[in-house]
Amino acid sequence: MILVLLGPPGAGKGTQAQRLTAERGLVQLSTGDMLRAAVKAGSPLGQRAKAVMDAGELVSDDIVNGLIGERLDVPADHPGFILDGYPRTRAQAEALDAMLGAKGLHVDKVVELVVDEDALVDRITGRFTCANCGEGYHNRYKLPKVADTCDVCGSHDFKRRIDDNEATVRTRMAEYRAKTAPILPYYDAKHIVARVDGMASMAVVGAAIDAVLPG
Repeated sequence: MILVLLGPPGAGKGTQAQRLTAERGLVQLSTGDMLRAAVKAGSPLGQRAKAVMDAGELVSDDIVNGLIGERLDVPADHPGFILDGYPRTRAQAEALDAMLGAKGLHVDKVVELVVDEDALVDRITGRFTCANCGEGYHNRYKLPKVADTCDVCGSHDFKRRIDDNEATVRTRMAEYRAKTAPILPYYDAKHIVARVDGMASMAVVGAAIDAVLPG
């Protein structure tokens, strides 16, 4: 199965990808993780990517497509992949189709997690974690049972991500709408897009995704 997960930062793509990896054995392909791994390994593509990033430039489609293409060379009985953060543009979507087609494969489903921007801002800006054990909390939805004390480990030290602020979240939403959302018509024309309410609970979102996946 080849699954593409789309949605703005904070929509829950990572959470659902981890669940599908655990439950279905699918392999999550995150372009960010793959780039970092290739650079660390010093592979030919990694060296090219490092030179580009060191120069402060964006990694080209050619390099990203190459990284994805290397990972798609798998046995016929492989359970499949979840593509996270790729494709981001129509050119990448077309390149992905070409690479898959050469291997007798195709994208089975594109799932877009649809979110309400104001609600997403509230969700992200209110979250914080225990600095000791990583347990997650939220100003509105999940405060510690005892004020300033972690429910899990009893620590009194909490932290927030520096980019969990309204301006950053809205900028990311705008970037998603401008750059990634335009690939949806490309997949809509293939009748493989399913839209899921990303603002529902994790369990409800997971069940909705399972309902639209083949098999």
